[in-house]
Amino acid sequence: METRTTTPTHRAKKPKTHQHRARILALQVLYELDVVGHEWQLSLVAHADATHSSGRVVELARTTIKGVLESMPKVDELISTNAPMWPLDQLSPVDRNVLRLALFELLPGSITPPKVAINEAVELAKEFGGEASSRFINGVLGGALDGLGSAGAISMD
Repeated sequence: METRTTTPTHRAKKPKTHQHRARILALQVLYELDVVGHEWQLSLVAHADATHSSGRVVELARTTIKGVLESMPKVDELISTNAPMWPLDQLSPVDRNVLRLALFELLPGSITPPKVAINEAVELAKEFGGEASSRFINGVLGGALDGLGSAGAISMD
């Protein structure tokens, strides 16, 4: 009897970090708040329970959601400036909230390195957005990063 070795048809996914899981949870809550207007705290509890999220993930998500909501005017202005052909209300809710999440992480005072914020946003766009979402997100964030960096708001290192 001949033994054959088979290779997997797909690459194994790397384990998701607490931070990545928290970004997914935050995106789910921001999306629900944006689309249906549910209270974000209740939405966070429901999504955390449904995904069996750890306390650490929930706390990271809570901090991120609060930060995004507090910085929403600035973040939405950055989206409008860096995607002038796409009015905010015409963006898909997923793209809009991925951008909000990432731009919050690019603002001054964030401990997230810019490359990490952009890479994570592109991954979220690939996972939850449309076919062209990741390219769109990458372009908008690249423009925003250039603008923020040239204004001295963040370090390019």
